[in-house]
Amino acid sequence: MSRSAAGKLLVSALLAGLVAAYFLFDLGRFFSLDYLKQSREQFQALYGAHTFLVLGAYFLIYVAVAALGLPAAAVLTLAGGALFGLWVGLVMVSLASTLGASLAFLLSRYVLRESVRSRFGDKLGRIDRGVEREGAFYLFTLRLIPIFPFFVVNTLMGLTPMRLVTYAWVSQVGMLPGTAVYVNAGKELGQLDSLTGLLSPSLILSFVVLGLFPLAAKKGLGWYRKRRNHG
Repeated sequence: MSRSAAGKLLVSALLAGLVAAYFLFDLGRFFSLDYLKQSREQFQALYGAHTFLVLGAYFLIYVAVAALGLPAAAVLTLAGGALFGLWVGLVMVSLASTLGASLAFLLSRYVLRESVRSRFGDKLGRIDRGVEREGAFYLFTLRLIPIFPFFVVNTLMGLTPMRLVTYAWVSQVGMLPGTAVYVNAGKELGQLDSLTGLLSPSLILSFVVLGLFPLAAKKGLGWYRKRRNHG
Protein backbone atom coordinates (compact mmCIF):
# COMPACT_ATOMS: atom_id res chain seq x y z
CA MET A 1 0.00 0.00 0.00
CA SER A 2 1.38 3.40 -0.98
CA ARG A 3 1.90 6.17 1.53
CA SER A 4 -0.85 8.22 -0.11
CA ALA A 5 -3.35 5.36 0.09
CA ALA A 6 -2.41 4.69 3.71
CA GLY A 7 -2.91 8.35 4.54
CA LYS A 8 -6.35 8.39 2.95
CA LEU A 9 -7.30 5.22 4.80
CA LEU A 10 -6.16 6.73 8.09
CA VAL A 11 -8.13 9.93 7.49
CA SER A 12 -11.21 7.93 6.51
CA ALA A 13 -10.95 5.82 9.66
CA LEU A 14 -10.52 8.92 11.83
CA LEU A 15 -13.55 10.63 10.31
CA ALA A 16 -15.65 7.49 10.63
CA GLY A 17 -14.58 7.19 14.27
CA LEU A 18 -15.57 10.79 15.05
CA VAL A 19 -18.98 10.39 13.42
CA ALA A 20 -19.52 7.06 15.19
CA ALA A 21 -18.58 8.61 18.53
CA TYR A 22 -21.15 11.36 18.01
CA PHE A 23 -23.94 8.81 17.72
CA LEU A 24 -22.51 6.18 20.09
CA PHE A 25 -22.23 8.62 23.01
CA ASP A 26 -25.48 10.38 22.07
CA LEU A 27 -23.76 13.75 21.74
CA GLY A 28 -26.72 14.93 19.71
CA ARG A 29 -28.59 15.56 22.97
CA PHE A 30 -26.36 18.60 23.47
CA PHE A 31 -27.44 19.96 20.09
CA SER A 32 -31.19 19.74 20.55
CA LEU A 33 -33.55 22.68 20.65
CA ASP A 34 -34.79 21.71 24.13
CA TYR A 35 -31.26 21.55 25.55
CA LEU A 36 -30.41 24.92 24.04
CA LYS A 37 -33.52 26.54 25.51
CA GLN A 38 -32.89 25.03 28.95
CA SER A 39 -29.21 26.04 29.00
CA ARG A 40 -29.50 29.48 27.42
CA GLU A 41 -29.05 31.45 30.65
CA GLN A 42 -25.98 29.43 31.69
CA PHE A 43 -24.40 29.91 28.27
CA GLN A 44 -25.12 33.64 28.33
CA ALA A 45 -23.52 33.95 31.77
CA LEU A 46 -20.47 32.05 30.55
CA TYR A 47 -20.32 34.26 27.47
CA GLY A 48 -20.42 37.37 29.63
CA ALA A 49 -17.59 36.10 31.83
CA HIS A 50 -15.37 34.59 29.11
CA THR A 51 -16.40 36.26 25.87
CA PHE A 52 -13.49 35.36 23.60
CA LEU A 53 -13.15 31.84 24.98
CA VAL A 54 -16.82 31.12 24.27
CA LEU A 55 -16.60 32.66 20.80
CA GLY A 56 -13.54 30.55 19.97
CA ALA A 57 -15.06 27.33 21.31
CA TYR A 58 -18.32 27.97 19.46
CA PHE A 59 -16.44 28.64 16.23
CA LEU A 60 -14.38 25.45 16.44
CA ILE A 61 -17.39 23.30 17.34
CA TYR A 62 -19.35 24.72 14.41
CA VAL A 63 -16.47 24.10 12.00
CA ALA A 64 -16.18 20.48 13.18
CA VAL A 65 -19.93 19.89 12.88
CA ALA A 66 -20.02 21.37 9.37
CA ALA A 67 -16.92 19.50 8.20
CA LEU A 68 -18.22 16.14 9.46
CA GLY A 69 -21.78 16.72 8.22
CA LEU A 70 -23.31 16.13 11.65
CA PRO A 71 -27.01 16.96 12.14
CA ALA A 72 -26.42 19.85 14.50
CA ALA A 73 -25.79 22.90 12.31
CA ALA A 74 -29.35 24.25 12.51
CA VAL A 75 -29.41 24.30 16.32
CA LEU A 76 -25.90 25.74 16.45
CA THR A 77 -26.99 28.53 14.13
CA LEU A 78 -29.94 29.31 16.41
CA ALA A 79 -27.52 29.28 19.34
CA GLY A 80 -25.40 31.89 17.58
CA GLY A 81 -28.35 34.27 17.48
CA ALA A 82 -29.48 33.44 21.00
CA LEU A 83 -26.05 33.97 22.59
CA PHE A 84 -24.33 36.58 20.46
CA GLY A 85 -27.14 38.58 18.87
CA LEU A 86 -27.80 39.09 15.16
CA TRP A 87 -24.63 40.68 13.86
CA VAL A 88 -21.98 38.87 15.90
CA GLY A 89 -23.91 35.61 15.47
CA LEU A 90 -24.22 36.13 11.73
CA VAL A 91 -20.50 36.77 11.30
CA MET A 92 -19.53 33.78 13.44
CA VAL A 93 -21.91 31.36 11.77
CA SER A 94 -21.15 32.58 8.25
CA LEU A 95 -17.39 32.21 8.67
CA ALA A 96 -17.56 28.92 10.58
CA SER A 97 -20.03 27.30 8.17
CA THR A 98 -17.94 28.35 5.17
CA LEU A 99 -14.73 27.02 6.71
CA GLY A 100 -16.43 23.77 7.68
CA ALA A 101 -17.93 23.38 4.21
CA SER A 102 -14.50 24.02 2.66
CA LEU A 103 -12.92 21.33 4.83
CA ALA A 104 -15.68 18.88 3.87
CA PHE A 105 -15.09 19.83 0.22
CA LEU A 106 -11.37 19.06 0.54
CA LEU A 107 -12.00 15.79 2.36
CA SER A 108 -14.37 14.70 -0.37
CA ARG A 109 -11.89 15.67 -3.07
CA TYR A 110 -8.79 14.03 -1.65
CA VAL A 111 -10.33 11.02 0.10
CA LEU A 112 -13.31 10.02 -2.07
CA ARG A 113 -12.68 11.37 -5.56
CA GLU A 114 -10.38 8.63 -6.90
CA SER A 115 -12.60 5.76 -5.79
CA VAL A 116 -15.73 7.43 -7.16
CA ARG A 117 -14.01 8.32 -10.43
CA SER A 118 -12.82 4.74 -10.93
CA ARG A 119 -16.45 3.52 -10.71
CA PHE A 120 -18.37 6.36 -12.34
CA GLY A 121 -15.72 8.04 -14.48
CA ASP A 122 -17.96 8.53 -17.54
CA LYS A 123 -20.81 10.11 -15.57
CA LEU A 124 -18.44 12.21 -13.49
CA GLY A 125 -16.82 13.50 -16.67
CA ARG A 126 -20.11 14.99 -17.85
CA ILE A 127 -20.65 16.55 -14.45
CA ASP A 128 -17.13 18.00 -14.54
CA ARG A 129 -17.79 19.68 -17.88
CA GLY A 130 -21.07 21.10 -16.62
CA VAL A 131 -19.42 22.49 -13.50
CA GLU A 132 -16.66 24.08 -15.58
CA ARG A 133 -19.33 25.96 -17.56
CA GLU A 134 -21.92 26.79 -14.89
CA GLY A 135 -20.42 25.63 -11.60
CA ALA A 136 -20.58 28.86 -9.62
CA PHE A 137 -24.19 29.52 -10.67
CA TYR A 138 -25.33 25.98 -9.85
CA LEU A 139 -23.57 26.08 -6.50
CA PHE A 140 -25.12 29.45 -5.68
CA THR A 141 -28.58 28.05 -6.39
CA LEU A 142 -27.95 24.93 -4.29
CA ARG A 143 -26.64 27.00 -1.38
CA LEU A 144 -29.48 29.47 -1.47
CA ILE A 145 -32.22 26.83 -1.38
CA PRO A 146 -32.20 25.44 2.19
CA ILE A 147 -33.85 22.13 1.27
CA PHE A 148 -30.62 20.64 -0.10
CA PRO A 149 -28.65 18.83 2.65
CA PHE A 150 -25.46 20.64 3.59
CA PHE A 151 -23.20 17.59 3.56
CA VAL A 152 -24.52 16.36 0.20
CA VAL A 153 -23.59 19.61 -1.53
CA ASN A 154 -20.14 19.58 0.09
CA THR A 155 -19.47 15.99 -0.94
CA LEU A 156 -20.71 16.27 -4.52
CA MET A 157 -18.90 19.53 -5.23
CA GLY A 158 -15.69 18.06 -3.83
CA LEU A 159 -15.82 15.46 -6.61
CA THR A 160 -15.83 18.16 -9.30
CA PRO A 161 -12.93 20.28 -10.60
CA MET A 162 -14.29 23.48 -9.01
CA ARG A 163 -11.58 25.60 -7.40
CA LEU A 164 -11.62 25.82 -3.62
CA VAL A 165 -11.60 29.63 -3.64
CA THR A 166 -14.65 29.71 -5.91
CA TYR A 167 -16.40 27.12 -3.79
CA ALA A 168 -15.72 29.05 -0.57
CA TRP A 169 -16.88 32.51 -1.62
CA VAL A 170 -19.93 31.29 -3.56
CA SER A 171 -20.93 29.11 -0.60
CA GLN A 172 -20.59 31.97 1.84
CA VAL A 173 -22.67 34.35 -0.27
CA GLY A 174 -25.26 31.69 -1.10
CA MET A 175 -25.71 30.52 2.49
CA LEU A 176 -25.88 34.03 3.93
CA PRO A 177 -29.66 34.68 3.52
CA GLY A 178 -30.65 31.36 5.11
CA THR A 179 -28.07 31.86 7.85
CA ALA A 180 -29.52 35.29 8.62
CA VAL A 181 -33.02 33.80 8.94
CA TYR A 182 -31.87 31.19 11.46
CA VAL A 183 -29.63 33.53 13.45
CA ASN A 184 -32.40 36.10 13.67
CA ALA A 185 -34.83 33.38 14.80
CA GLY A 186 -32.36 32.42 17.51
CA LYS A 187 -32.91 35.80 19.14
CA GLU A 188 -36.48 34.68 19.86
CA LEU A 189 -35.44 31.25 21.10
CA GLY A 190 -38.06 31.09 23.84
CA GLN A 191 -40.86 31.25 21.29
CA LEU A 192 -39.57 28.39 19.13
CA ASP A 193 -41.09 24.95 19.58
CA SER A 194 -39.50 23.26 16.54
CA LEU A 195 -37.25 23.92 13.56
CA THR A 196 -39.93 23.21 10.98
CA GLY A 197 -41.64 26.58 11.18
CA LEU A 198 -38.56 28.69 10.50
CA LEU A 199 -38.76 28.43 6.72
CA SER A 200 -42.21 29.01 5.30
CA PRO A 201 -43.08 27.81 1.76
CA SER A 202 -43.17 31.43 0.56
CA LEU A 203 -39.69 32.08 1.98
CA ILE A 204 -38.29 28.94 0.35
CA LEU A 205 -39.88 29.97 -2.94
CA SER A 206 -38.22 33.39 -2.64
CA PHE A 207 -34.85 31.70 -2.15
CA VAL A 208 -35.48 29.49 -5.19
CA VAL A 209 -36.29 32.48 -7.40
CA LEU A 210 -33.28 34.40 -6.11
CA GLY A 211 -31.00 31.41 -6.66
CA LEU A 212 -32.23 30.70 -10.19
CA PHE A 213 -32.07 34.33 -11.31
CA PRO A 214 -28.28 34.50 -12.01
CA LEU A 215 -28.37 31.21 -13.92
CA ALA A 216 -31.39 32.31 -15.96
CA ALA A 217 -29.76 35.67 -16.65
CA LYS A 218 -26.60 33.99 -17.90
CA LYS A 219 -28.59 31.64 -20.15
CA GLY A 220 -30.58 34.56 -21.51
CA LEU A 221 -27.45 36.58 -22.21
CA GLY A 222 -25.89 33.63 -24.02
CA TRP A 223 -29.03 33.17 -26.13
CA TYR A 224 -29.04 36.88 -27.00
CA ARG A 225 -25.39 36.84 -28.07
CA LYS A 226 -25.96 33.81 -30.29
CA ARG A 227 -28.94 35.49 -31.92
CA ARG A 228 -26.97 38.68 -32.47
CA ASN A 229 -23.97 36.87 -33.94
CA HIS A 230 -26.25 34.80 -36.15
CA GLY A 231 -27.99 37.95 -37.34
